[in-house]
Amino acid sequence: MKFNFFHLMPYPYLPDDFDERYSSMSLNYPNRYFDPGIGRELYHRYLDQLEWAEELGFDGLAVNEHHQTSYGLMPAPNIMAAALARRTSRAQIMVLGNAIPVRDNPLQVAEEIAMLDHLTDGRLVSGFVRGIGWEYFAHSVNPTRSSERFEEAHDLIIKAWTTDEPFAYVTRNYEYRYVSIWPRPLQQPHPPIVMAGGGTPETTRWAAKHRHLYMAVIAPTPSIKRWFDNYRRVAAEDGWEPGPDRFGWVTPCYVGETDRKAIDEAREPIEWYFNKSLRQPPGAGLPPGYISLDAMRASLASGQVRGAGRGATTIEELIAGGFIVVGSPDTVSERIAELSETLGFEHLGVNLTVGSIAESQARENIEAFAKEVMPRFRSAAEQESAQQGGEGT
Repeated sequence: MKFNFFHLMPYPYLPDDFDERYSSMSLNYPNRYFDPGIGRELYHRYLDQLEWAEELGFDGLAVNEHHQTSYGLMPAPNIMAAALARRTSRAQIMVLGNAIPVRDNPLQVAEEIAMLDHLTDGRLVSGFVRGIGWEYFAHSVNPTRSSERFEEAHDLIIKAWTTDEPFAYVTRNYEYRYVSIWPRPLQQPHPPIVMAGGGTPETTRWAAKHRHLYMAVIAPTPSIKRWFDNYRRVAAEDGWEPGPDRFGWVTPCYVGETDRKAIDEAREPIEWYFNKSLRQPPGAGLPPGYISLDAMRASLASGQVRGAGRGATTIEELIAGGFIVVGSPDTVSERIAELSETLGFEHLGVNLTVGSIAESQARENIEAFAKEVMPRFRSAAEQESAQQGGEGT
């Protein structure tokens, strides 16, 4: 099991009348509510947490990309990866991931990732995502072209990383007459690639065709199993069998002294996250054409929580549905082992700084998971090895 410390970097300070005045924290939520002084403090706090996670033995430090939202303050995840590159030494730096379809210049992503690969001494993992529906409105990108822009940008980036002679790249969405990036990546032929997504049939099929690691985001356990099984079916059709190393899951997690205390302590930040952060602007969450009709049917059938139009969600409902892992060290460990066996994944991304959680509470949760859960999945030698590189950073 590989444990990855996943961070959204939220801005959790909402006005008292937020629920009455605003339908979402994203797209059209006024940025007058952003206090630059608080923002500066949050960025340093969050980077401190990520650096500390390496010292505690996490295998990976994961950042991601979101735009025009207080849901996550990382419009430029590569900058965060660069900030971590020189202040960490062992853990993988995972960008989960660059939203390449909303970028007008994916070639710059290829260049930045190649640079980061050198800055991290080859510890970089390059994730790609399609982005959330509202981000297409924020960037004035036609959502009906989301899939083709993603695939064209991905193919350009891979070719730029692996071709040692200048070439031209002209598609419906991009036109480059000269491509010859400097530097080339340190890892050869290129850094490991992860596709993070919400399980649409097209996405899982595409990830399997390219043999990329697929990281599932928050969803009920049966939905994630269906996504992984779809990946396995496509792989079988192509004549190969993916192992657990091709699958991952990202979930909020909270460890308390007992199950009851964990639920009581986690209730406010987790319910805040699901009932406020995940609320999407009306009509902008899944804009027409962003996913296929088959994918839309599958999403509706899955019961996947997105926080919009479903009413308030309680922590008890989220635990029962398998969206989150909350409980005592024994309960959390047993649940992770059970899910790993059921779903067949090797990579677990845990959001231990979920929602509106306070700094002291977040620190307690991070330390409890690292010291009371992770060692149960590792031998003594593995645990010692996981911590050696982070000591003294």
